[in-house]
Amino acid sequence: MTNRVVLSALVVAGLTASPASARQAPLAQALGATDDLQVSASVRTRLEGIDNQFRAAGPDADSMLSIRTDVAAEYDAGPVRFGAEVIDSRAYLQRSNSTAGTGEVNTFEPVQAFVRFELGDHGTGAFGKGAKAGHGLLTLGRFTMDIGGRRLVARNRFRNTTNAFTGVEGDWTTAGGVRAIGFWTMPQIRLPDAAAEIADNKVRLDRESTDLQFFGGDVTVPGMLGGSVEGYALRLVERDRPDLPTRNRRLWTIGTRLFAKPAKGRFDHDFELAWQGGKARRTTSISDVTDLKVSAWLVHAEAGYTFEGKWSPRVSGLFDAASGDSGRAGAYRRFDTLFGARRSEFGPTGLFGALQRSNIISPGLRGEASPFARLELMTAARIAWAENVHDTFATTGVRDASGTSGRYAATQIEGRVRYAIVPGLLQSEVGAVALFKGRLLRDAPNGRANGNTLYGYWDLTLSL
Repeated sequence: MTNRVVLSALVVAGLTASPASARQAPLAQALGATDDLQVSASVRTRLEGIDNQFRAAGPDADSMLSIRTDVAAEYDAGPVRFGAEVIDSRAYLQRSNSTAGTGEVNTFEPVQAFVRFELGDHGTGAFGKGAKAGHGLLTLGRFTMDIGGRRLVARNRFRNTTNAFTGVEGDWTTAGGVRAIGFWTMPQIRLPDAAAEIADNKVRLDRESTDLQFFGGDVTVPGMLGGSVEGYALRLVERDRPDLPTRNRRLWTIGTRLFAKPAKGRFDHDFELAWQGGKARRTTSISDVTDLKVSAWLVHAEAGYTFEGKWSPRVSGLFDAASGDSGRAGAYRRFDTLFGARRSEFGPTGLFGALQRSNIISPGLRGEASPFARLELMTAARIAWAENVHDTFATTGVRDASGTSGRYAATQIEGRVRYAIVPGLLQSEVGAVALFKGRLLRDAPNGRANGNTLYGYWDLTLSL
């Protein structure tokens, strides 16, 4: 079946629905839930297709129908809350050698199951009112996290599956607005991870282990340098398991961020700088037992302005760069993005997702507008080079170890239209991307000179 036939069929199928936001609405009312019980559900159906693949592997053209069903509940028992969430992520109709993986399929997974204690001035509070001291939350169990600019720790929204963690998290905000987050977790390893099981949407529960630990802290101070200042230190500790060889990463990621949120008639900014050190191996091969010294870095810079007109247009300039690996003996320089999200800055993921915060230098421009309350428009353009000509470029798998294919990888142009068909209930989103390949993606030994990449998606989200 050709891409055009599949896409046409999926457009009809897409009328069934899409993702969820955890707001109490029609479902809670239908169930007769009390004010102490929040219940929500959503279904997102997405149709996407790609032609002229940019990756070193995978089909030249592919299409996919993905469905994500999300059911969440939280009970507020005063100073203690109990929460649970199940997400069922499935994918259909993709090619047998599709690039679809654990980012698209994670069937019937309880991504959250937690007990959360209210601290301070949330009312009675588990540890007293403490109104002058501030307030916070202590969470134990399985949960998702968004930290800072979400570039290193995030709950995924566009992606069909999400990152989740098992452990403990403390989140405290002082009376003056200073926010401190500390956590120790075991990241959930998404299953199934075998190609055949992913293609069959097999149900396998995720697992966690002390062989993979992630912990750290983040502090944000408002009212400084024209906005807020954030600092963080994150630690990832990984070791091989009998059934899963790893790169044995033992990484420290230390960073700082200065930001001011967009507002009408005002300039905004978001600058982030991170350094990564520690030890890691270059590959996951069982025979690779050489620990390398890691020294990698990340830079993000964004400056924008929101006009006061009826459409609230915002224009912004962006710059992202992250180090790549030179292959030098005893050293490793490729930046590890940990558990971050990238759609907001680098375009759609799924069957696309060409760019990420590894071995990249990429300036860009973005424009956003809302002609009326239900409609949001966005367009963006980026140029991308490899930071190190000898390393794999971003997520593509394309590499020229000799460096003779140069740095220029691609120019990416995208657009998105988001429309609330029924506000708070049914939303539609359409997006398209054109990736114009440069010398690196075309001429590298494992590059593809098959023409420029075209990608598009359409999804519907029903939220209850």
